Amino acid sequence: MTKTALPLHADDLTGFVRALSRQLGETSPSHLKLMNMVARAAGFQNVQHMRSATAALRRIEARTDQAAPDMRSVERALRLFDAQGRLEQWHSKRAVQTISLWVLWSALPAGEVLQEPELNALLIAEHCFDDPAILRRTMISCGLLTRQRDGTDYQRVEREPPPEAKSAIRVIASRRRARLM
Repeated sequence: MTKTALPLHADDLTGFVRALSRQLGETSPSHLKLMNMVARAAGFQNVQHMRSATAALRRIEARTDQAAPDMRSVERALRLFDAQGRLEQWHSKRAVQTISLWVLWSALPAGEVLQEPELNALLIAEHCFDDPAILRRTMISCGLLTRQRDGTDYQRVEREPPPEAKSAIRVIASRRRARLM
């Protein structure tokens, strides 16, 4: 007969060990010994090893989850948008262009297949320099849009925006809402 693994999670090791000690009664080892026993049972050398491994994991998770955006690039990209959230000019630097494209990407409907005229209409509504072709092509080369070989059936690629793009999208989204009200 095979055994099914049962996961065990305790939010606080001290509370868990105290409850275990009460259950064991007078035969219970000291608090520290019991904590070390539980830590070894969990695969650590001792409770100190368990603490340091947990602290390291939290630091690593904090670094990867909270990647700080390059606010200088965000500021450069935001200068390209007007008060209504429309892209006014095309920047010469690729990094700033990419942030701007992410902002335009956020205005496209998710999961919908668009024909070129529909996509052009959406892009024209979101920029002022009347060149949807450059925006379309660059979005495809950046992997933000896909299209069929014959140039039809455009679709937004669903991905997680980088931190800089998220910051810019938040600011421009509020400008767009004001425009659309």
